[in-house]
Amino acid sequence: MIFKEFRFQWLLKILVLTLGLGLVLFMFQSVFLQAELHSFKPELLQPASDGPMLKFLPEEHLRKLFSYEGIWLFPQNQCQCRTTGGQNKYDFQSAYNKKDLAEVNARRQAEFEHFQRREGLPRPPPLLAQPNLPFGYPVHGVEVMPLHTIPIPGLLYEGPVAPVYEVTLRASLGKLNTLADIPEDVVQGRGQKQMTILTKDQKILNFILQHVTYTSIDYQHNRVDMVSMESQSSVARFPVTIRYPVIPKLYDPGPEKKLRNLVTIATKTFLRPHKLLVLLQSIREYYPDLTVIVADDSEKPMEIKDDYVEYYRMPFGKVGGSVQGNVFQFKLLLEQGENGDCIHRRPGPVQRLNGFPNCVVTGGVINFFLAHTERLQRVGFDPRLQRVAHLEFFIDGLGSLLVGSCPQVIVSHQSRRLSEDPELAALERNYSKYRKNTKAQIQYKLALHYFKNHFQCST
Repeated sequence: MIFKEFRFQWLLKILVLTLGLGLVLFMFQSVFLQAELHSFKPELLQPASDGPMLKFLPEEHLRKLFSYEGIWLFPQNQCQCRTTGGQNKYDFQSAYNKKDLAEVNARRQAEFEHFQRREGLPRPPPLLAQPNLPFGYPVHGVEVMPLHTIPIPGLLYEGPVAPVYEVTLRASLGKLNTLADIPEDVVQGRGQKQMTILTKDQKILNFILQHVTYTSIDYQHNRVDMVSMESQSSVARFPVTIRYPVIPKLYDPGPEKKLRNLVTIATKTFLRPHKLLVLLQSIREYYPDLTVIVADDSEKPMEIKDDYVEYYRMPFGKVGGSVQGNVFQFKLLLEQGENGDCIHRRPGPVQRLNGFPNCVVTGGVINFFLAHTERLQRVGFDPRLQRVAHLEFFIDGLGSLLVGSCPQVIVSHQSRRLSEDPELAALERNYSKYRKNTKAQIQYKLALHYFKNHFQCST
């Protein structure tokens, strides 16, 4: 009985030890497998042992194919400014003192990331259609710069088995090629607008398709090339957009990042100097050293005692948020038509502005706004509209401006109370003669919308 009990305990210990070693071995294999998967790099697709080895063209050959006037115009992580002959090379970074470079680069990167958020960059990768009767191809998002070369992602053939596979690709604004090192009798038309692949091996076909390249041959940009891929009766078409990326226009806030180095206030005044003084008083309450640019097209110049005001006299009558708690927001809605578009203005905001409490998204505001200078200059103010052109500015900017409104931000410049001062009351009466558009000015504005904006009507 004692022997049986001892034997049972011995078997139990052996079982526990075996399970323990098995658990340790399993954990070791799991960690090893994860490390292998993490470091795994896919190799080039290889056909059957009796088929040819699949490989890429030599780099020297690729550089000859995809260079333009000695510049390597193929996707790469880092670009270099190589020079030949008597060319000059300028290293822009060297314009800064080395001891300041770290802070400059930090500011530069922060401004660049802000620019990317504004522009919605980087753009998402191309959307690929899975192989279906019988092609896989990119549906959207393939972009190339003028004269540049890109690999076309997602090309694949998954059709029925055939004695010979024939696939033809066609482009109209670019040339087609492949990175695959394949004989010319298999790939016909390299570097042309039409390229045909003829092979008995589907693996070779897909290796070639997976490394097809597109080279833009026209310096014109903002164009779309509809590339087609055909095999027997099956045809797939996909767009390749030719355009330059948006060039950043970053502003260095400086090491101190003072607000006066970032913001300039610009305003115009006409026949109401007392209103301008109220505006300046409102600004100076919180921003004593911000630069204010004043364009005055009144009859008589005024004297402003403020070191941070730049005052400019303009020809008489030639210069074309929330004000005192009154909110002016409007939505702009566009309908498209063959004979011209229809523009509709509706009061109020569209929706809340994420990340900015109490602020909303809208189509436009009236009287004052804060904007990036570069964005403002993209739209510009139409010099033909000398008076009352708030709406017209935001119409011209529809599609390029993103407008938010924060009613809690207030600038004081115009009281609704009638002035008891006879002199100021006379100024207001004189100003009101110019405030409203005449019938002729309204007709001119309507004609301008019809022709300039290609509008048919508005509500």
